[in-house]
Order: sequence, then structure tokens, then C-alpha cells
Amino acid sequence: MNKNKLKSLSLAVVLSSLVFAVLNLSFNFDISVFSLPVCLAFTWFVYKSGYVELFIKNNLNYISIFRELLQYKPYVLLIAFVLRRSGNNGTPFFLDFVSVVFWCVTSFLDLWILRYLNPKRIEAVDPEWKKYCTSHKFSERGKSGWCISIPLSAKNTFKIYPKHIGWELLSWLDALVQAVFMVLLLNIFIVQLYEIPSESMVPEFLIRDRVVVFKSASGPKFPLSDVGLPYLKKYKRGDIVIFRNPHYADDRKSEVKTFISQLVYMCTLTTVNLNVDEGGNPKADPLVKRVTGVAGEQLMMQDGILYSRTRTSDEWQAVTKDSDWAEWNLNEVKKSIKRGLTKDSYVLSQENYDLMLECEKERNEFDVSLFAVEAKTLSERFKSAFNRYTGERTDSDLTSLSEQKNLWENYMLSMHHGYAKMLLSSTDGERWFNSFMTEWTDNLHHDFEGDLYSEACFKLNLMFKQTIGKLIVRDALLLVNGSSVSDIQNDNKIKENLQTAYMLNLYTALMDLRNMKIFPANDDNGNPQYIPENCYFMMGDNRFNSLDMRHSYNQWLTALSELDPYSVTYYTNLEPQYVNRSKILGTACYRFWPVTRRGVPGLTGK
Repeated sequence: MNKNKLKSLSLAVVLSSLVFAVLNLSFNFDISVFSLPVCLAFTWFVYKSGYVELFIKNNLNYISIFRELLQYKPYVLLIAFVLRRSGNNGTPFFLDFVSVVFWCVTSFLDLWILRYLNPKRIEAVDPEWKKYCTSHKFSERGKSGWCISIPLSAKNTFKIYPKHIGWELLSWLDALVQAVFMVLLLNIFIVQLYEIPSESMVPEFLIRDRVVVFKSASGPKFPLSDVGLPYLKKYKRGDIVIFRNPHYADDRKSEVKTFISQLVYMCTLTTVNLNVDEGGNPKADPLVKRVTGVAGEQLMMQDGILYSRTRTSDEWQAVTKDSDWAEWNLNEVKKSIKRGLTKDSYVLSQENYDLMLECEKERNEFDVSLFAVEAKTLSERFKSAFNRYTGERTDSDLTSLSEQKNLWENYMLSMHHGYAKMLLSSTDGERWFNSFMTEWTDNLHHDFEGDLYSEACFKLNLMFKQTIGKLIVRDALLLVNGSSVSDIQNDNKIKENLQTAYMLNLYTALMDLRNMKIFPANDDNGNPQYIPENCYFMMGDNRFNSLDMRHSYNQWLTALSELDPYSVTYYTNLEPQYVNRSKILGTACYRFWPVTRRGVPGLTGK
């Protein structure tokens, strides 16, 4: 490479930068207007120090300045790219694409020139440059200013000059800033180190495990754009992926904040994290979960078993592989995993886990037809107590009792005595109780067509009705017989039913973690819908301690069964959603810390 060719390359860099600047011109009066000035200012410095001073005026003192500016130029242009897209209005894909092309061209020319400005090659460019570099290879120090002399031996001393300390600190700062931007580019396009923030993937990952995430095959994009590397990875069930949390806002403002926080996080050596929610708490973003559903599938989970069906097979089949990594009982994990857990890790004690299984067993064996007879019997028994009641009775409207908040299972179980008194003292009490206990029988022989989730919810609702009905009838009979409050509280039959109530209440608290309704839901005509192409469904391995794609971050009251107009209600956050591949950042390919558990993640926790 001779000097003339290097001069031409320098002019090409300037022209390419100018084109990039024009492409990032903004007519909006927001932060995006700063993109063009940033590009033009830095391009002018490159032109002035390189093309004019170094090649036209042959001022060799600008060699190091020109080299330094070229090293920073790709990063400055990247910042300008982000600034242009940080405003109120976005940019079209074509403009993003052309801008990225010119960024790549400019960066390539920078690297080409820097290759020949390297101290090992610069002497071959021009004889004068060779002479200059040789004469300045060892610069003289200490010709001006005071210094501190530290004796090293009888013959020499080591001298420290304040101005040299300043230059040394500046060089360290320069190296740090360049390293930050280089790491940022590596994190965006190639590989990133990720620290596990929660216990949602126990036993595969524990809190503060550190993993290497490979990103190149996942189609990484330039910040705030859809331009980047192509998608090369097709994920399969069982892959552990890192992805953007779809529960958070996906607008331009939040994306800008995420990018800036990532930059500040690295510049401050991970001491400042700006990526926080409205309450000031660090966002759970990105997430690490396992792919458990792929495109073309419809999913359902019941009693901890994942089922799927496809367009080619409309019969539900258990996904046997899911049991390889799904963990339901941390009490049984191996000792090496338990050592990394805390007391708060155990959502369920072994006793409550066994009680949950007992509830599922009783629900599966629950005889709906037999209970239809029992429900009528309970209604008749309450009618008998109602007719014997001699207390004051009013014409109070009981319509509000049918509202969701008053049918909340926990409320009805804890306030069973109050419900009994209210129903006995209302002229409409007997009718309401009869409707509550028997209205569901219109759907006694409903065909669930393989929908295990809806069938289980239907039975669980009846189990609640059975327990609530027994409690209210027993309360009514005791009240009619003149029993005291103390006698009612210590009644053995009441206590027996409250034990069942505890089991049902415990199970309902776990229900949305243990089960999942059909997803995607069937259309209004009952036709199955499937996960779209290039979309995936993710869950954490630690199913009882994972807010994943099964759940919303909000809760609301809903009926246990839509087939019962008087269904008991419970608080749910079940709102499954799939994740498009554009949200996936990469695949966890290696755990490097702790050293004792290093290896390729998959089933290492099991």
C-alpha cells in the first residue's frame, strides 16, 4: 500500500461518512435532529486531520490523531444511527438498510486504513513516514516541568512527570471506552455473557450461574431497527433461549432506554443499571426459559403433563420429553442442587406437594353423576332447615351474591357461616341456594372432546360446591337447632369439611402453575388454532416458581367453569402467549460458572 492509495481510501472514508450522515437527516424537532450534526462534526475532524493535514499538508504529527479518530468512527456513527431512531417517528426499513450498508462500508474502509497505519506497517507507506516513526519511536521525556525521582540503583533513577501521568490516564480511559464499544458490538451480534437472575430454571440453572449466549444464529439486529444478520437458527423443543420479555412495552421509547441502559451498564463496569420499571426495580428482561412448544402445535397442560396436537393429528398426545426437564418438587432434587437453594426456594413443602397430588386424585375420581344426586339432596336439606327457621326474614335482594367477588372460593369457604345466616334470613335464600347447587346439571353430560383442562376445572368447581354446600347446610341446621357460635365452630362435621376446604384452597392457589388451558384457544366455532410460524412457547423448568409465557403479571377473578352460571371463582393470572423469533436474542450454549457445574446446559440439573 503506497501513500497515494491510502490517500484515496481516506477520501473514500470521508465520502462514505457524508452519505451516512445525509441518510440520517431528520426533520423532526426531537432528539433525532442531533444525528446529522454528530455525523458531520466527526466526519469533518476525520477529513481535517487525515486527508488535509496528513496527506495534503504532509503534517506527520497527525498520524496518531487520524488513527485514533478512525478507531472511534464506527462507534460514533452507530450512536448517530441510534439517535436518528430515538425520536418520536421511526424510519422505513429501506432507509435503515441503506444506512447499515454505508455503516458497514465505512467501518470496512476504517479497518483497511488502520491496517496500514499500524506501527508495524506504517514505515512501508512512505519513506518520510518511516523516518518520522523511527525518530519518534522513543520520545524524550522530562525536558520540562518538575518530576519525582525514585532511586532504583546507584546508577539510575525512575522519574515520574505529572503531565505524563495525565497522558497515561487518558490512554487508559481511551482503551476502556473502546473496549466498552467493542464489547457492545460483540454482545449485539456474536456472543454475550448472561447471569441467571432467578430460580425459574432450577435445577438446570441456579441464581448467579453464568452462561455464554450465542447470538449470531438468532438474527441479531442493529439497535432500533429490523436490519441485521439473517435468522439461521430454527429452535426445537428443549432449547434454552434468552429472549426479550414480551410483558414489557415494545415501543421505541422503551427500546431506546434499554440500549442506553446497556451502554451505561458496561461503561460503569456493571455498577449502574438504568433498565428499571416504574417502581425503580430492575426489569426481568431479558428472560431465560426453555422452548416447550413450537410452530404448528396447540398445547394444553393438565396435572403437570404437557399435551400437544397438530394439524395432522387432532388427538391430544402427551409430550413425553417435557417431563425430562420439568421440575415440580424441589424437595426431591439432588443434594448438589439443594446446596444452591434458599428456604424461599421451596414453594411447596413435601406435605403440601403430597396434598396437591391427593386433590388431583380425588378430582379425577370425582363422580359427576353421583354428585348431581347429592347436590339435590343438599338443596332439599337446606330447604328443610329454611322452612324451620323462626328468625326474622327480609325481602333482601340476593342478586349481588351471584357476582364474581361473592363467589370467590376463598371468601365462600371462610364466610360459610355468614352465608348460611344470610340465606336463612332472606325470603329468596332457599331459591338462591338451590340454583347455586343445581344449575350446573344442565351440562351434566357435556362432551369435553378431549379438553382435559376444562373437564378438570368443571370437576374442581363441583368439589368446591360439594364442600361449600355441606358447610352451609350444616351451619343452617345448627342455627335452626339453636346451637351457639362456639358449638358451631367446634362441630366435627364442620371441621372435617374445612380440612377438605384447605386442600381445595391450596390446589387453587397452585392451579395456574400446574395447569394451562388450551393454547392457542379454539376459534368461536371450536376449530383448533396453532402456534404461528416462527413463533415459540417457553416455560421455566421450575414450574412452581416461574412467571413465564403461561402468565400475565396481573391477576383477576374468573369463573372456574363456564358451564356453570353459579361457578365459584378464583384469582388467576393465566394468559399464555407465544414469542416471535424476533424477540429471541440467542441460545444458552455453555455454563462457565460455577466451575464445579460448568458444561453445556441441557439436562445437567437432572
